[in-house]
Amino acid sequence: LEKILDRANEKGMVVILGIFYFGQDEYIKDEAAIIKAVDNTINWLFEKEYRNVIIELNNECDIHYDHEILTDKRVDELIKRVKSKEKNGYRYLVGTSFSGGKVPTPNVVNESDFILLHGNSVKDPKRIAEMVAQTKIVNGYTPMPIVFNEDDHFDFDKPSNNMVEAIKAYASWGYFDFRMKGEDYEQGFQSVPVNWQISSPRKNSFFNKLEEITGGLK
Repeated sequence: LEKILDRANEKGMVVILGIFYFGQDEYIKDEAAIIKAVDNTINWLFEKEYRNVIIELNNECDIHYDHEILTDKRVDELIKRVKSKEKNGYRYLVGTSFSGGKVPTPNVVNESDFILLHGNSVKDPKRIAEMVAQTKIVNGYTPMPIVFNEDDHFDFDKPSNNMVEAIKAYASWGYFDFRMKGEDYEQGFQSVPVNWQISSPRKNSFFNKLEEITGGLK
C-alpha cells in the first residue's frame, strides 16, 4: 500500500482508499476489532503524512456484512469517527459506497464528505443521471462531489452511455474494466495480472471517448 500511495503521490494522483470489502469482514472478530482497524489505518496515514488519500470506509455498505457497524444502517458512525481524527489541522475526507443502481441513505449523506455511487447493473444510461438527481434530494444533502467509482458498462462508441450521462450530470465516472470469462491478458485494467497498455478495442474505445470529451493533451 505504501508503494502505491507513494507512486500515486509522485504522479499527482489521489487514491480512494477502501478499508473494508464484503467477504473480508467475516474474518474480523467483532465490532471492537472493526473500530480498531479503522483507527489504525487512519493513524498510519497520519504517521506517513499522506495528503493524496480519501477514504471509502467499505465497498457497497448496503449488501451483506457480518458486522452491523459496516452496514448502511450504522456505517455513518465510522464515517464520523474518521472525521473526528485530526492532526496538524488536517483530517481525511471520507464516505462509503452503495451497490449498483442504489441511492445513499440520509444518515450516510448527512455525514459524508463526498458521495460514491455504483453503476453496476444500470443498463439504461438514463438511470445514471436519475441516480444523481435522486441523491441531491436525499434529506441532508449539501453540495458535494458525486462520484461513480465503479461501473462495468461500456458502449463508448454510442452517443449515450453510462460514462457520458454521469458527466452530463456533473458527476465523476470510474472505469471498471475487468477481464471477462474467456478473455486474454490484453483485456481488463481491473484484473491481475494487468496489462496497463491500451491493448484492447474496449480500452481504446474508452480513451477515444475520454479524448473526445476532454479535448485530449495539448
